[in-house]
Amino acid sequence: MKIIHNPLLPPRRYDAINLLGLLFCRKGTMLTTSLIQHERIHTRQMMEMGIVGFYLWYVAEWLVRLCMRGRAYENISFEREAYAHMHDHNYLLHRRPYAWRKYLRRRNLPKHPDSDR
Repeated sequence: MKIIHNPLLPPRRYDAINLLGLLFCRKGTMLTTSLIQHERIHTRQMMEMGIVGFYLWYVAEWLVRLCMRGRAYENISFEREAYAHMHDHNYLLHRRPYAWRKYLRRRNLPKHPDSDR
C-alpha cells in the first residue's frame, strides 16, 4: 500500500483515509501498525467488491445508518470489521471473502477505539 503524506487529506477528525488503495495521511500523523492493518482490511474489501461497488455500498450504508442510533461511521460494516481486527496482524491471512457481511447486523458491535460512548 502506498502511503501519501499531505496537508489536505483526510479531514481533520481522521488519521488516515484509504482512497483507491492509496493511504492518505496528514503530515505529522503517527502511522501505527494497527492503523495500517485497518486500512489494509479496507483495501481487501475494495478488491473483493470492486472499487465502485465498495464506495457505493459504503455511502449507501452510511446514509441508512444516519437514521440509526450512534455514529453512522462507527456502524458501517466495513469499519466494524476493520476496527475489530486491526490489532490482529495475521487477520488477512485467514480472513474469509466478504467477511464484512457478518457486521451488517447491530449485535456484537465492536466499539470504535476512540469513541467515548
